[in-house]
Amino acid sequence: MPAAKAPRKGRSGVERLAPDLTSAGPAALDDLDRRIITLLQEDGRRAYGAIAAEVGLSEAAVRRRVQRLRDTGVMQIVAITDPLQLGYGREALVGIRVHGDVRLVADKVAAIEEANYVVMTAGSFDIIAEVIAGDDNALVHLLNDSIRSIPGVTEVETFVYLKLAKQTYAWGTK
Repeated sequence: MPAAKAPRKGRSGVERLAPDLTSAGPAALDDLDRRIITLLQEDGRRAYGAIAAEVGLSEAAVRRRVQRLRDTGVMQIVAITDPLQLGYGREALVGIRVHGDVRLVADKVAAIEEANYVVMTAGSFDIIAEVIAGDDNALVHLLNDSIRSIPGVTEVETFVYLKLAKQTYAWGTK
């Protein structure tokens, strides 16, 4: 049975599961699983019948495989939104240095509604978080009142997004 996973909100605002990196290892995917994933990455609303025709399986077999991939946490099917089009005027990546237990701080950062991606890292930052805010004033409030006030946070460096050059979700089958 796979290890338990902690819920978090993804880029779309949909609650998703953070992978437990202490699990047994990568899922065993065959070429058909990878092809199904690729087709769903191109169009997450693609009908199982259409996928079945392209990969040479029955619709029921595709449905079972997709359900297995979802149940095991290999993939999710979600709507990806553009924060700027939803009224969020500022996106940033925040590097956080911590004194003490990084896991406790990461949990507190992950609980912040505006944080949509939080990872513990090795390197010059202990935690990196992607955040969205309505405007610069909201970003200042988020940084000063929500992140810097967390016990154990010693330093915060913010990288404000100016322009998105590339965003892809098609890497999972390579």
